[in-house]
Amino acid sequence: MTTSRRRRLGMGLTAALSAAALSLTACTPRSGSDAPEERDPSATIQTDVSAMGEQTLTVWDQEVRGGQNEQMTQLNEAFMAKYPNITIERNSQSFDDLATTLRLALSGDDAPDVVEANNGRNAMGAFVAAGQLLPLDPWAGLYGWEDRYPASVLQYSKYSEDGKTFGSGSLYGLPQVGEVVGVFYSKSKLAELGLDVPEDWAGFEAAMETAKDAGETPMLLGNIEKWPALHVFGPVQGSMVSTEDVQKLGFGNAGASWTTPENEAAAQKLADWQSKGYFNDGVNGTDYDAAWQSLAAGDGVFLMGGSWLAADLQDAMGDDVGFFVPADAAGEAPKTTGGTGLPFTVTSESENPDLAAAYINFITSDEAMAILAETGNLPVVDTQKYAPESGVLQDVYSEFGSVSADGALLPYLDYATPTMADTMGEALQGVLDGRVSPQEFTQALETDYADFTNAG
Repeated sequence: MTTSRRRRLGMGLTAALSAAALSLTACTPRSGSDAPEERDPSATIQTDVSAMGEQTLTVWDQEVRGGQNEQMTQLNEAFMAKYPNITIERNSQSFDDLATTLRLALSGDDAPDVVEANNGRNAMGAFVAAGQLLPLDPWAGLYGWEDRYPASVLQYSKYSEDGKTFGSGSLYGLPQVGEVVGVFYSKSKLAELGLDVPEDWAGFEAAMETAKDAGETPMLLGNIEKWPALHVFGPVQGSMVSTEDVQKLGFGNAGASWTTPENEAAAQKLADWQSKGYFNDGVNGTDYDAAWQSLAAGDGVFLMGGSWLAADLQDAMGDDVGFFVPADAAGEAPKTTGGTGLPFTVTSESENPDLAAAYINFITSDEAMAILAETGNLPVVDTQKYAPESGVLQDVYSEFGSVSADGALLPYLDYATPTMADTMGEALQGVLDGRVSPQEFTQALETDYADFTNAG
C-alpha cells in the first residue's frame, strides 16, 4: 500500500467508524447459566461511552509489525475521536515480551484493562483458572458477538471457569484476525529454477530438491525463539496424522497419542529436510524476523510461516512474493495449522469493564474488519468479502478460505497443555540439530500430554 493510500485511508477512518458505531441504550445483560458470577445479572451494562466521563483505558497488545501496528493505531485514534472523553494508553510489545510481562502484570495491583492473551492453556487457560480474566458472555449477548462470529472461531476463546476445558464454556476474548500457516515463496526464484507453484507436499519436496541442486537455500527458518519450528512441524503433521487426532492433541483433550508411527514420521520429515540441507545454516541460532527478511533479500526460495507475515513481505518484495498451502495430494483441499490471532480480553482488575468491552466491540466491528483488510491483515469475519484482487494477500485470503471451508484448520499445538510450548520447542530444536530422535521427540510430547490429560 502506498503512503498516499494510507493517508487517504486514515483521513476517512474516523468518519466511517463514527457513522457506523453502535448507539445502544443500557440493557440488562443475559442471565442464566451463561452469565458470569462476577456480575449481578440484574445490573445494567452501560454502552454509551460518551456518558462514562473522563477515563483512561489501558490496552496491551502484540501488534508490533507494520500492518498490525497500523491498524491498531488507526482504530485507537478513531475510538478517541469518537469519544474524546476517553484516552487510550497503548502498550505494544512483541509476542515473546508480552508473554513474559503479562503474567506478572495480571497478578499485580496495576493490571491493564484490555490485553491480548494467547489462546493456549499456558496463557488464557491459566489466566481464567486464576480468575484474572472476565467472562464476556453478558457483553457478547448485548453486542451480538455470537451472530458476528461463527462458532468455529469463538471456540478458540472459550474455557470452562476452572480453565480445564478448552473449546467450550464461557467466552473470554475476541480476535480480530484469522491465521493460516503456509509457504511463502519468491516468484522470481521459482521462475529461474523453471518451477511452478507446488500443489502438494510431494511437489513441494521436489521443488526444494531442485533448489538445493541449483545452489539455492530451499527453506528459510529462524528458530532461536523455539516456537517458529512448530509452524513447520504442524502443517507437516497435518498431512500425515488424522485431523481428529491432531485436534485432540492440539486442544489437550484426552483420546489420542503422540507415540504413533504417523507422528514419528512427521518428526522424521523435519530431520530429513535438515540432513538434506534444505534449511539455512544455523536454524536454531537464527532470529525469526531475520529469516523472513532473508527471503525478502533474495537469500532463499521458500519460507514456512503464518499469514501475519504477508503485509511485511509484500512491502519488502512487492509482486515477487506468493503464498500457498500444500495439499496431501493435488486437487485435494489442504489441511494446515491456523485459527485466530490473539484474542482481546478484559482483565478482572479493570475499573470499567463496560468501557473495555465497548472498545473490543469497536475494534472487531464490520467497519474495523474493512480497516484490517486495508492495512494488509486477514479479517477473521467475512474473510472472502475483503479479498484483494491480486498479490500475496489475495493468495492468503484464498488459501484461508479453502482451508477453513473445505479442508481443515488445525489448532496450534502449543495450546495443548500449560507446558507444551516449552516441551515442543525444546524437542523440535533437538530434532533439527540431531540431538533428539523422532521416537524421543514423540515420547517427550506424550509424557507432557498424558500427564496433563490424566490429571483431569
